[in-house]
Amino acid sequence: MTVKVEADRDTGVAVVVLDDPLKHNALDLATMEELVSVWRDFRFDDTIRAVVLTGAGTRAFCTGIDRNTEVPQPASPYAVDDPLASIGPKSNDLWKPVIAAVNGMACGGAFYLLGESEFIVADTEATFFDPHTTYGMVSAYETMYLAQRMPYGEVARMALMGTAERVSARRAYETGLVSELTPPGEAVPAAVACARTLATYPPTAVEGTVRALWTTRQTLLTQTLPQAPLLVSLGNLPTKAQRPLFTNRHAPNKHRLR
Repeated sequence: MTVKVEADRDTGVAVVVLDDPLKHNALDLATMEELVSVWRDFRFDDTIRAVVLTGAGTRAFCTGIDRNTEVPQPASPYAVDDPLASIGPKSNDLWKPVIAAVNGMACGGAFYLLGESEFIVADTEATFFDPHTTYGMVSAYETMYLAQRMPYGEVARMALMGTAERVSARRAYETGLVSELTPPGEAVPAAVACARTLATYPPTAVEGTVRALWTTRQTLLTQTLPQAPLLVSLGNLPTKAQRPLFTNRHAPNKHRLR
């Protein structure tokens, strides 16, 4: 199991941990299935009223898809299978609040998860970047999610600059991606403190507010996300023979342990 759940039923808070630090908490197909199962289980667990999502270790929150993962693609030019599209809480009809606690690197496919979290707490050593363009890949889903949280120019710079630069936790806070900065190692306790507060409120009111907030974002996402598979397919055509359509190219070589 590479997804660990720590549930405190006295406070109503669960901490979901991506638990594969040697691979920078990268996501393989089994881990994605575990995440989906966790979100769907929470829908029926009334003892859990708020959730914190984080990554194990200090070097990374998540670096997207594991680079050894290959996803078979349909032969039809009209279809693309994106295993990340269904790993978030909203994609699994969970409307309990989810707070992300980011430590270390958060990049590429991590934005699917961050994009479906209510808000993000990060420690001062966290960094954010999107490596797709560096490796000749289109940043579509990630950019669309980020555009809901940050000014256009900031999203454009992150998406286009690829691995050439990283957004510091301070800059992420200044541009609205992150809502709270903490000292190193304190992001999870800070996020849990927020979750405990939310868990004391009437759950119907909290979940209804989460749904209302998401509805305002979903209006635009409903129009933009359907374009993402086509953009990904077209952007990856020149290099399709050299590498799988979905693979983890998110961490520079110096950070790879496998």
